[in-house]
Amino acid sequence: MKSFQIILTQIKESARSAFYTMYLNKVRTLLSTLGITIGIFCIIAVLAVVESFETSLHQSVESLGNNVVFVEKWPWTFGPGYKWWKYMNRPNASIDEMKNIEQKSALSQGQMLTISISGKTLKSGSNSASGIDIQGVTHDYDQVRNFNLIEGRYFTENESVNGTLVCIIGYNLSQTLFPSVSPINKSIKVSGIKFNVIGVFAKEGESLIGNSQDNLTIIPVNAAAKFVRINSDDANSRIHVKASNGGVAALEQELNGIMRSKRKLKPGQEENFALNKTTLITQQLDQTFSIVNIAGWIIGLFAMLVGGFGIANIMFVSVKERTNEIGIQKSLGAKNYFILIEFLIEAIILCLLGCVLGLILVWSIVLVLGSIFDFVFYLSLKNIFIGVFTSICIGVISGFLPALSASRLNPVDAIRSK
Repeated sequence: MKSFQIILTQIKESARSAFYTMYLNKVRTLLSTLGITIGIFCIIAVLAVVESFETSLHQSVESLGNNVVFVEKWPWTFGPGYKWWKYMNRPNASIDEMKNIEQKSALSQGQMLTISISGKTLKSGSNSASGIDIQGVTHDYDQVRNFNLIEGRYFTENESVNGTLVCIIGYNLSQTLFPSVSPINKSIKVSGIKFNVIGVFAKEGESLIGNSQDNLTIIPVNAAAKFVRINSDDANSRIHVKASNGGVAALEQELNGIMRSKRKLKPGQEENFALNKTTLITQQLDQTFSIVNIAGWIIGLFAMLVGGFGIANIMFVSVKERTNEIGIQKSLGAKNYFILIEFLIEAIILCLLGCVLGLILVWSIVLVLGSIFDFVFYLSLKNIFIGVFTSICIGVISGFLPALSASRLNPVDAIRSK
């Protein structure tokens, strides 16, 4: 216990001495920590951006439903071997197939079909919004897709079945088309057809996979027949099937059998449909994020390597300048490890100073980007800890040899030095 107190006292005295030395050599201190600052900035900035995008991605995927299987013609796997010409000739998912799944599936708890209609212009009086995506949805949309309404209500079953001209619009659309009034029970025009607004989605923010409802309009699928033939290639239809307690993997196998039977595919014949799930998106993007993380670490570590050499050089200069002082300390009974700790602490403090400056720089940029873009950037405690730990490691590595050389000085020779 006494030895620990002695070491703790030595650390405090070393820290005080280090701060005093840095205060006396402000410019040298700033220049020596610049490499560490740049390195920490590169590493933490990349980690923060990647973590922010990953968080946004997982939130976007969760809104789609991480326990949902999507039955459609296009598989969610991309690359040089993507056989788009073959997938293009596949039949579209149909309402009849959705109803067949509803009847035969024992592992699902909700099914819906969506039809996407892109690039429409919505008008309300003198206000308009162009390039808007409209989705025609079957009635169980609210059972499969996660969403919240800030105003109004969802479709009734009669409205869904009869294709009543009603719609639910996204938050941004409500602000654009109805900037000063509630949109509920107001009308909008789409290609000259009037729809009654019955609900407004809660604001979601930007989505990495483009599924934010802020600029989306949904209508009953039978009302979508006003714009597009439901089973045509222009409809881009998709069946969403939500898994029950059996899990996605079991549901996927069940759906494969149901769809093969419905489409009368013979044993061994290749499927003419795709069964997609959100993990296909996250896996591909996680690989990209991993590469970006590695690139950030490589760039950051090179910068910190240069900074580490700078710290080591400064520490050797500091040892030379204080050789006489070291000799006096050793002649008064200071142990070698006392001297070693003193200079190691100084090197670590220099690196931590660079770390603090780097973190302040990252935090400032995060605040600026967050205010400019409609996107939430995170600087987590985990990333701050990584920055601090990395700085301490660089401080120990870069300061060890100078500290070791100081601890091994002969006190007589050291005192005689000038």
